[in-house]
Amino acid sequence: MKVTNPATGAVIRELADDSPAEVARKHERARRAQPAWAARPYEERAAAIRRFRDLLVERRDDLARTLTSEMGKPITQSRNELDATPARIDFFLETAPAVLRDETVLRREGLEETITLEPLGVVANVSAWNYPYFVGSNVFIPALLTGNAVLYKPSEYATLTGLAIGELMRAAGVPEDAFIVVTGEGPTGAALVSQPLQAVFFTGSYATGRRIAQEAGGRLIRLNLELGGKDPVYVADDAGVKTAAASVAEGAFYNTGQSCCAVERVYVHEAVHDRFLESFVEAVRGYVVGDPMDARTFVGPLARPAQVGLLERQVQDARAKGGRVLLGGNRIDVPGCWFEPTVVAGANHAMELMREESFGPLIGIQPVASDEEAVGLMNDTPYGLTAGVYTPDRERATRILARVSSGSAYWNCCDRVSPRLPWSGRGHSGMGSTLGRDGIRAFVLPKAWHLRHPQP
Repeated sequence: MKVTNPATGAVIRELADDSPAEVARKHERARRAQPAWAARPYEERAAAIRRFRDLLVERRDDLARTLTSEMGKPITQSRNELDATPARIDFFLETAPAVLRDETVLRREGLEETITLEPLGVVANVSAWNYPYFVGSNVFIPALLTGNAVLYKPSEYATLTGLAIGELMRAAGVPEDAFIVVTGEGPTGAALVSQPLQAVFFTGSYATGRRIAQEAGGRLIRLNLELGGKDPVYVADDAGVKTAAASVAEGAFYNTGQSCCAVERVYVHEAVHDRFLESFVEAVRGYVVGDPMDARTFVGPLARPAQVGLLERQVQDARAKGGRVLLGGNRIDVPGCWFEPTVVAGANHAMELMREESFGPLIGIQPVASDEEAVGLMNDTPYGLTAGVYTPDRERATRILARVSSGSAYWNCCDRVSPRLPWSGRGHSGMGSTLGRDGIRAFVLPKAWHLRHPQP
């Protein structure tokens, strides 16, 4: 397996994939280690996670450079991700004790009924490359805090970051076999999912998630899938146009559009449509495209070479169906994986860019005549991750968003995730939740205790 810099095409490092036999050995190590890790007092497990958190802060600059070099995220945004991760870890550390506390629900006539929570066992965490610290820590932090062992497979596009996370875990005092990194591409992930696990937590495409669900579902194990999205935003006729345009543009192009909750399609009320387009294009023109190691860069390369061809096809399809390319539209002809920030006006739902994931610096904008039309178009998708509305009228936004099928709803914001709120998708966007209190309960099983005191 070659780790390649997407900004230059240069090979950074070559690594051996874990073979199916090696994956099985790692699973057996984790299975043997899990009971002892779970038997430790909660505070001991939490102390190790606190040390891991502190090491992220201490080594932030080196970790950010590694992330940028292997998946192309602009260095300022890599630092932003590392700066924000400790607060997510703090949420889990602060919230887990209350979630895990034993609960007595009845005391009556010598009878007690009590609920305790126990770890699942061995959890496979097949993680993503676009936000490896965010997406990974949503799973492996609560999994470890609740006493599970974790087999962590980073994406092949963020392998060096995954190995660095494993090193920090060991340095923090998490036992070597309680958190094991599994490296490799698709076949390695398939070998991992096939192990006799108690849970699989996967972040990635709908197609891969569906295959995992088919393979793992028959074993009746815990399954959590965070999959794709085609996240819509509606700009109403009373919205502050310039502010909304700047916010939506950032939501569409941050991390070069490679975010699960990036804005992927925009609907604008016809009364403000032309002014919005002008402000939106002006905002995107201001983004610096270039060397991701330069702190001024906002749009960098794409992490995956195949995505460049997909974006080209979506632009060609949009042009053929009447779309107007106001900005960009082409691959950048330099080594690496580059595509121009692209804005398509006159978009409609016959176009692939309004129906299929783009996951890159490409956005389609469609005028609408009413809130009713906007709702219909926002729901015209098999995905259901996030949706946003821009209007000063909270009541209006709430009415609209209540009718949109999505796991997260945004009023005057977008492309945002909070550790305090559950992160979940509907339809092709997945099943289960991470983050919030539900994201802790996802890693435990309840045990019901019926306790009859002996009669004197």
